[in-house]
Amino acid sequence: MGNGIAQTCAMAGFAVTLMEVADAPLQKGMAAVAKSLDKFLERHKLSQEDRDAAYARIQPTTDVKDLKGCDVVIEAIIENIEAKLRLFKQLDDLLAPHAIICSNTSSLCVIEMAAGTKRPDRVAGLHFFNPVPIMKLVEVVQTIATSQATVDTLYEFAHKLGKEPILAKDTPGFIVNRLLVPYLLYAIRLYEEGLASREDIDKGMKLGCGYPMGPLELLDFVGLDTTYYIAQIMFDEFKDPLMAPPTLLKRMVLAGQYGRKSGKGFYDYGG
Repeated sequence: MGNGIAQTCAMAGFAVTLMEVADAPLQKGMAAVAKSLDKFLERHKLSQEDRDAAYARIQPTTDVKDLKGCDVVIEAIIENIEAKLRLFKQLDDLLAPHAIICSNTSSLCVIEMAAGTKRPDRVAGLHFFNPVPIMKLVEVVQTIATSQATVDTLYEFAHKLGKEPILAKDTPGFIVNRLLVPYLLYAIRLYEEGLASREDIDKGMKLGCGYPMGPLELLDFVGLDTTYYIAQIMFDEFKDPLMAPPTLLKRMVLAGQYGRKSGKGFYDYGG
C-alpha cells in the first residue's frame, strides 16, 4: 500500500519521501514502483518523460527525520496499534505545526492514534484501496477531534491525486470494509459448509452480480491474514456474528495460507 500511495502522489506531481524500516524492503518498494510505472508506460497511460519524472520525485529513506519537511504524512505500516502509536508520537514531535498526519488503517481506531499527539485536529484516516494507482476511491475518516479544515484539505488533496473521496466516521471498517468484510466471511462459510465449489461461488458472484472478482479470489488478493485481523477487530467492536471470523479462515491463517502473497490461499499460486 505504501508503494502505491507514494507512486500515486508522485504521478500527481507531489514531491514524495518514501520511508521504510530497513534498506531491503525500501529497495523492494522502489522496484515495485518502477515496475508499476513501466506498466503505465506500456499501456500508453504515461509518456517516458512523465514516467521518469514521477520516479525521480520519490526520495527513498530509512530515517524518520527525513520526513521533517512534509506537509502531509500518510502512515501505512503494520496494522498494530502499539506500532502506530509509537510512530505518531515520533511524527508529532518532528513535523511542523501545520502538518497533517494520516493513517491508511482499514480497521483501527484513528482517534486512539490522534490522542497520542498534540495535534488531534490535524489527524485523520486516509484509507486507499489496492492497487492504489488504479482504484479511484479514498475514504477520508473524520474523528471526533478532526477539524473541518483538515477534512477540506484532505478532500482537495484526494482530488489532486485523481481520487474520489468519501467521508466516513471513525468506526472499524469505515464504509467499504463494514459492508465488504461480512460478505467475504459469509462466502467462506458457504464454502466451508459445502454449498458449492470455490470456483462456482466466485463465478456466481462475477457473472450474477457483475463483480470483477469473486469473494474467494478477492480474499486471496487482499490477504487472508489481513481479513482475519480486520474481522477480529470488527467483531470485538460490534459483536455481530456476521463479523466473526469463520473457523476455516482461522485454520488457513494458522497454516500460513494467506493467499497470493504466500503462494496459497483458496487457490494455489505455485508458491
